[in-house]
Order: sequence, then C-alpha cells, then structure tokens
Amino acid sequence: MELVCYWNVIRRRWWLVAGLLLVVGLFSLVTHDWSPETSYTCSFRFNVGLAPIPPDEAEYKYDPLGVWTASEYLMDDLASAVRGRAYAERVVERMGAADVSLAGRFGAVTEHRVLTVSVAWGDAAQLADIANAAVWVLQQEAAQFVGAVGQAEPVLRLIDPPAIAPVGPSLKQKLDLPIRLSLAVVAGVAGAFLLDYLDMSIRGREEIEAMGIQVLAQIPRHR
Repeated sequence: MELVCYWNVIRRRWWLVAGLLLVVGLFSLVTHDWSPETSYTCSFRFNVGLAPIPPDEAEYKYDPLGVWTASEYLMDDLASAVRGRAYAERVVERMGAADVSLAGRFGAVTEHRVLTVSVAWGDAAQLADIANAAVWVLQQEAAQFVGAVGQAEPVLRLIDPPAIAPVGPSLKQKLDLPIRLSLAVVAGVAGAFLLDYLDMSIRGREEIEAMGIQVLAQIPRHR
C-alpha cells in the first residue's frame, strides 16, 4: 500500500521530474564536446641496471647483489625524473619542436627492474617522434636526471619498443550523461516528495480517516 502512495505522489508531480530531466538533458547536449578528437597512447619498457666498475685491486669484477640492490633504488629515481618537467623539456629539445609542451604528459611505473614509460598525444605521427626522442634521452642521458651511483652509470636497455594505439572515450566521458540524467531523476523525485509534504490538501478518504474523522459518504470522480 505504501508503494502505491509513493507512486501517486510521483504521478501527481510528474511534471517536476520530467522538467528537470529535460533541462539537464538539453544542457548536457549543448555543453557536450562533439568534436571527433582522437587520442593516442604510447608505451615502452626498459630494463634498468648499472654498468659495474670493479674496485681497485679487486680479484673479482663486481658484487651482483650490490648492483641489483642499487638498481632497485635507481628505478624510483628514474620514474620520478620521467614524470618531471626537466625530462619533458629535454625530450622537446631532442625533437627540435619548440612549440610542443610535454610537461605532465609522461607517466612511469616500476616493477622489479623494469621501467615502463607512457605518454598520450593527439597526433599519431608526432607521438612517434615524441616516443623516439624520449627513448633516446633516457638511454643516453639518464645519469643527468638521477646522477651516478658511485662510479657506476645507469644503463637502460629497451626491451619493448614504443607501441602506439588509439584511445577510446574514457569511462568518465561514457558515464557523464547517464549520471547527470540519473541525478536529475533523483532530484525530481525528491522535489516531488518535498512538495507533497508541504501541500496541506486532502486528496482521499484515507487521509481524512487518518485524522480521526469519520467519512459518511464519498462522491466518485466523474471521468
């Protein structure tokens, strides 16, 4: 019975729900960016290590465990450097494209001794140039961003070359309109119940009897 009462409240003020839904829908359609902009992403992976330098008068070349441990710390420094502005500016210099800004474009994640670098761009051909420059800067100038570990220089070996792929709409873009419309419906239903609560009109026998007043007769609605 309560569900029927709730439905009657919404049915009496359907115009409020429909109006909010219409306004939000039109506003979303007008403000939506309909330009068919295609984005691309590129990622490549490096194996990160150190060029071992044997200590003076040593009977062995190097301590493998020490080199591997140092490489793990070096990974975190390299990932931070890749995400920084200095690395992005150096890639732009390598490309020779002064009108390109790559600050904040690069991402980097680490897993054991593997560094994965990613970058997104709107033009596939230019993204290939960006990726090639980014690989060259990391392989040739990594020590400039993280420094040397003792006398050992960082060594980056490219294990996965740059791979470019188109990027579809993000989850946020896909859910933006449905979420807006859903919120409009929720707000409309809430407004309908609020107006019904503030309305002192009597619309049925049940409401009168709930007030303790006996109903003697009821005139049916003429249809």
